[in-house]
Amino acid sequence: MKRTFAGLVCISFLAAITGSAAAADADNGGILAKRWCASCHVVAADQQSGSTSAAPFSEIAKQPGFDAAKLALFLLAPHPRMPDMSLSRSEAADLAAYIEMQGR
Repeated sequence: MKRTFAGLVCISFLAAITGSAAAADADNGGILAKRWCASCHVVAADQQSGSTSAAPFSEIAKQPGFDAAKLALFLLAPHPRMPDMSLSRSEAADLAAYIEMQGR
């Protein structure tokens, strides 16, 4: 019963993120990317350089199986090599939508 409940909670959370990604604002994601990500990642075609240890957004978006909703979920949790951006769900979806757009 606990597994079923945990599974339903996870599915509900992913559905909320997916719904947010569908209505995501990639323009706002670009603003966030320039503020939070550009010191390490190349976030736009006109950016001259980033860190050699961080993949450009265009490469991230072209990875097989790239999923903006999963990326948005990943961005919500702080990670050791990334700053704690304290993004809201909609901001994470916006940033993921912007990254997805860079792969086109």
